[in-house]
Amino acid sequence: MNFSFAAGSNLLSGLTGNRESRQKLNEFAKELRSFRSTDMSGCNFGDEGLFFLAESLAYNQTLEEVSFAANGITAEGIKAFDSILQSNICLRTLNISGNPIGDDGAKSLCDILADNIGIQKLQLNSTDLGDEGARALADLLKKNSNLRVIELNNNMIDYSGFTSLAEALLENNTLRSIYLNGNYGGALGANALAKGLEGNKSLRELHLQGNSIGDEGIRALMSGLSSSKARLTHLDIGNNSISAKGAFRVAEYVKKSKSLFWLNMYMNDIGDEGAEKIADALKENRSIAIIDLGGNNIQAKGIGEIAKVLKDNSILTTLEVGYNPFGPDGARALSEMLKFHGNINTLKLCWCQIGAKGAEYIADTLKYNNTISTLDLRGNGLRDEVCSHRFVISFGSFFHRAPELNFSL
Repeated sequence: MNFSFAAGSNLLSGLTGNRESRQKLNEFAKELRSFRSTDMSGCNFGDEGLFFLAESLAYNQTLEEVSFAANGITAEGIKAFDSILQSNICLRTLNISGNPIGDDGAKSLCDILADNIGIQKLQLNSTDLGDEGARALADLLKKNSNLRVIELNNNMIDYSGFTSLAEALLENNTLRSIYLNGNYGGALGANALAKGLEGNKSLRELHLQGNSIGDEGIRALMSGLSSSKARLTHLDIGNNSISAKGAFRVAEYVKKSKSLFWLNMYMNDIGDEGAEKIADALKENRSIAIIDLGGNNIQAKGIGEIAKVLKDNSILTTLEVGYNPFGPDGARALSEMLKFHGNINTLKLCWCQIGAKGAEYIADTLKYNNTISTLDLRGNGLRDEVCSHRFVISFGSFFHRAPELNFSL
């Protein structure tokens, strides 16, 4: 049984309000003992509310997933989990994101989880964690072999915290996914992680979007991944100030990887030169099915190189190249190749300045292509064209062939 509250519900009023409110909260606490999944995000109950609900959660022996995200819980409230996790051994996913627990709260939580054998996914996004909190979590990873996923997005973790986590990766061989998007790792943090990855065998997903890694950091990171025995399947290095120089390093890793399934390079600046390097790598790679090259200042020439990949690559199924100003000429290059080649089912070309002419090229492709089912053409100045007879005729066969089409303008 699953249960959730609407965001913005204020359960704290039930603790200090009238008798009827308190009675309703007591009734909920009793019912809470039977839920398998509970979403109490955004309920604003704070530390007091968490302590109030702790007994019911501890009593529940079927609860596997709970979210306390965005509830104003502080380091003091984290102490409530001591009683919860001592009694509840079935809980697998714990989400405390959006609560200002800080480093002190992270330390308390790590002490509680040191010997826990239930929690496999821990979400601590936007919780005001810094390097001290990261160090506590690194120590936890050295002791706890049950955690599989840890999310630390949008915190204040710097080079020092990255170094601590890298050291933990050398000892921990059970963690599968680590999310560090939106932190402050920089090139030094990437270099530290690279050393940790060299000795790690278990990691499958690495998310580092928005860490200002740069080309030097990418060089070190790709070197570490190339030396690692971990079979990485997901790599997110979007928004990291990567140029064509860094794209060359990524391409060299992509050529060698036999496990990488999803690659995100969104919002960098690899340009046509970098796109060509990635295209060359994709000609050799036979594992990547999803790639995001959006927002990389790729012009028609670079998109033409990416299009050539599709001639002999049937593995790639999702191509995101939105927010690149390749215009109608780039759309034409993709169109000509996609008519009879490739296995693309999701094609995203939003905000690419293709205009009506570029849309005509894509429409012509759809007369022959039988794999594309999701097409995103938003932000290309086509809204006026939607009502035109020419546009309806061009895309009509596609709508008829794929009534389930996810089509965005």
